[in-house]
Amino acid sequence: MAHRDLPGVIAPPPLIYLGVLFIGWGLTRIGTWPEAVDAGFGWLAAGFGLEPRLRQGAAVTLIIAGLLLDAVSAGLFRRRGTAVEPWKPSTVLVSDGPYRFSRNPIYLGFAVTYVGLAIGMDSWITLLLLVPCLVVVDRFVIQREERYLAAKFGADYLAYRQKVRRWL
Repeated sequence: MAHRDLPGVIAPPPLIYLGVLFIGWGLTRIGTWPEAVDAGFGWLAAGFGLEPRLRQGAAVTLIIAGLLLDAVSAGLFRRRGTAVEPWKPSTVLVSDGPYRFSRNPIYLGFAVTYVGLAIGMDSWITLLLLVPCLVVVDRFVIQREERYLAAKFGADYLAYRQKVRRWL
């Protein structure tokens, strides 16, 4: 069997975030929660404790910030001539721009956008579902990518990994 130059991620990361977001939206639409759950998250259930205008402003700000981080990070990949999509081969190790601070600024941007959307939807359950979403992305996308990059770029990637945190 020939070696494939791919990290073997389980699914495109944007689909993971969107899938979990839609699950949260669906659960919010159902809206039948035991009183104990509502009592424990009352501050979230009440518009995240924010006035509607402030909540909407926070949502829009986070969505824009996340999308900008994604655009800048993906733009660096394109300018370097390597694939943004993790299911395609990497040709260059990108370590400048936002990659100086996070090894995964695109996934961080997705998470910030997700938080903005959850706040905009006024859905505490969607916000809470970000935790399992990040676990899936970390375990089944990022860890596979990191093994792939270590094998492909060797010492250069290992030095980069020691210098820059996974998320922030």
